[in-house]
Amino acid sequence: MKPATDKSLLQFIRYILVGGFNTIFGFSVFAFLNWAFRRLGSFSYMYAWALANVIAITAAFLAYKWFVFRTRGNYLKEWIRCFSVYGSGMIFGFFALPLLVTILRHTLHRPEYASYLAVALLTIVTVVLSFFGHKRYSFGQKLASDDSKTGPETPVV
Repeated sequence: MKPATDKSLLQFIRYILVGGFNTIFGFSVFAFLNWAFRRLGSFSYMYAWALANVIAITAAFLAYKWFVFRTRGNYLKEWIRCFSVYGSGMIFGFFALPLLVTILRHTLHRPEYASYLAVALLTIVTVVLSFFGHKRYSFGQKLASDDSKTGPETPVV
């Protein structure tokens, strides 16, 4: 393997490890908030989902910055970029979650689990798509073919 390929592979492994932790963390925060907000009405899962996303995105941002992409760029700028990558998924989730929860409430034997299953399914989509958004946008990295161009934030690999 070439050194650049080794670095990319190690970075991807770190991303998977951090992402795995953050997926468990984020879902746990959602599950707790969903339980805590259960008396707020039939759409209380949306409040729990929105707040859990802000908390989990912030935790993910710090882990990605420090352990995966290892950038030295501006925290606020990178956090806003990171949030915008996840935010695009949140826009999709804002519309898809109520629809999916409604369908699951009518099809599951235990409809009270519908919001948990719906969020788990949406999480899978977010995990798969977010890596490229973070690599190319949130943390400003270039692909190996872009070595001749330098970005404002230089990653430390």
